[in-house]
Amino acid sequence: MAEEGGPELKPEDLVEAIRKMKVSDLLLSTISTTAQLAYAKLEPDSRDLEQARLAIEAMQALLPVLEGAVGQEVLGDFSQLVANLQLAYAKAAEEG
Repeated sequence: MAEEGGPELKPEDLVEAIRKMKVSDLLLSTISTTAQLAYAKLEPDSRDLEQARLAIEAMQALLPVLEGAVGQEVLGDFSQLVANLQLAYAKAAEEG
């Protein structure tokens, strides 16, 4: 059943969209979403350092896989994002 006001998505349309999708785009989206989640886990009211650490490590593991698949500027931006998260993690860990 389609959402009210939206077009109905047919299974064959979904299959076609998946065929056109680039794995590198999915990985970049995954890293971005993981970063948002990591920042949320570092907030004082929802702090979970173990989950934040896991997110940071996952991002670190994915970045080298993307070398050669995306531009160096993109990799640099995401590497900086990981570094910023690491600093935020250290600060949160210090705060207890």
